[in-house]
Amino acid sequence: MGLIVPDAVERYLSGLNRSSDPVLEEIARTGQERNLPLVDAEVGALLRTLAVAAGATRILEIGTAIGYSGIWLAGALPAGGSLLTMEMSPERSREARVNFEKAGMAERVNVIVGDAQRLLAKVAGPFDVIFQDGDKQLYSPLLDRLVALLRTGGLLITDNVLWDGEVVPGFVTHPQRDAGDTRAIAEYNERLATHPQLLTSIVPLRDGMAISVKRRSG
Repeated sequence: MGLIVPDAVERYLSGLNRSSDPVLEEIARTGQERNLPLVDAEVGALLRTLAVAAGATRILEIGTAIGYSGIWLAGALPAGGSLLTMEMSPERSREARVNFEKAGMAERVNVIVGDAQRLLAKVAGPFDVIFQDGDKQLYSPLLDRLVALLRTGGLLITDNVLWDGEVVPGFVTHPQRDAGDTRAIAEYNERLATHPQLLTSIVPLRDGMAISVKRRSG
């Protein structure tokens, strides 16, 4: 039984998601076989829906992995739109570039390799949508920079904010996740909830997604 959403409900949602994209399906199979930290198709569909709703033309992603979530996001972009995605691992970055090419999206995607904390200092905004799915212990340290890079009315979307339910004290009898990551995510959730520039709602889909809108100043 899933801790966040019951398995039967997840199977139902999966059955409704008829993306029928062979590239995405192949990447998802590869990720499952190698136990890679990829979002699933339901989260991918939500990412694409939100990016379309935001009218996104510039998207920033922290945590490329092998390109699965990036393909969902890039698929929301109009002609001339761009996705900038950051990945620490050179090996995963190379694989992601191949997958973006297979998906026919290489021209609208720029994969850069390195530490997001350093790279973000050199990036110029504004972005319409930012997807945070990188190092969990950097969630809070990067938050203010990401907000600064986001346009007013833009969306900051964060994955894994429920962390298999382990952010809820006492909910999980035998925690399996790294305790430092759990504390970092719990702190981040508190910061999202009280951030003066953000209006946030957490959706209990898969491992929990926070959707934050940047408010107008004043």
